[in-house]
Formats: sequence, C-alpha cells, structure tokens
Amino acid sequence: MKQTKSALRAFYLQKRMDLPEETHEKQSFAIANRCLELPIWEQQYFHLFLPIESKAEVDTSLVLTLLQGRDKEVVLPRLKGETALEHILLTDSTRIVSNNWQIPEPVDGIVFDPKLLEVVFVPLLICDLKGHRVGYGQGYYDRFLSQCKPEVVKIGLSFFDPIEAITDIYEGDIALDYCVCPDKIYSF
Repeated sequence: MKQTKSALRAFYLQKRMDLPEETHEKQSFAIANRCLELPIWEQQYFHLFLPIESKAEVDTSLVLTLLQGRDKEVVLPRLKGETALEHILLTDSTRIVSNNWQIPEPVDGIVFDPKLLEVVFVPLLICDLKGHRVGYGQGYYDRFLSQCKPEVVKIGLSFFDPIEAITDIYEGDIALDYCVCPDKIYSF
C-alpha cells in the first residue's frame, strides 16, 4: 500500500470501522489508562476532541472523566465557518450537540484563547514514527495547532501503532509529541 495520506486515510478509517464494538471499548479504555503515564498532569488547560461515533473514533469520554476527576480545565472544539475551529471552555452548563457532520460540539459557551492551552489531544487515523499524522484531510487541527504556543503538548490517540513514514508531509503539518496506543506510548 502507498504511504500517502489519502491511501492511509482510506485504509485506516476502514480498519477502525471494522473493529468489533467490544474491541473498540476495550482499546479506548486501555488508551485512557495509558494517558495516566504521560508527563502532563501538572498542567491545567487541556483541549479534548469528542469522538465522532460514526467514524469509530477513540472514546474520549474516558479521558474526559480522568481530566474532570483531576480538576483540570477542559476546552472543546467547535466548527467555526468552513476552515476554522473555535474553542469553548467546558462548564457544568455546556450543552453538547452533534453538528451536521455528526461531530459532537458545544452549542455555546466561553470562547477560549488557544495560546493558553497546555495540552491538546489530537484526533487522527494513523501517524508515523516522526509524529506526523493523517487526519480527515481538512487541515482544521494543523491550523488550530499553529495558533497555540510552540510548547503546547500535542497528543494523538490511536488504536493502531505508528507506521514507518507518511510520504506526503506538507510544510504546514504539525507533528505530535506523543501518540497513545492501547499497548504503548510513542514519544517523538
């Protein structure tokens, strides 16, 4: 198989969709538990994506439970226009609704400056051993991450171990610092 983003996107999306429900749940739980091993828990401001169930993303509600249990401030993304994300501070009154693309997002709330974030959990389909990732191809997260401070910790969550290399990396691609998989944390 070619190691281009488009080929990898199609292959790993299908591979993720083919995971049995029990495996998906078990591996999501293992990924959340493995997150406890990351050197991030002294930080306060965390950005977390909520899973798109129709795309069988890692169940991040488990990571959310960990963050809330440690009194961390959690910020959630919301689509803003066709090219950008807006970031909303999660509070007790935050209402979450799935948008037209089945992405769960906050309806309204306090807009949060990305420069104040310390840790960002990044959705992906697969990454390589240098921390480059394949997302859905719209560039939302690369644009968002470019607005964060350079030292923000970028963490991918993946059911699959990294591949050797993605062949078509672009100048604007922002690499991960870590990728958390069910059996191992990869550091880049």
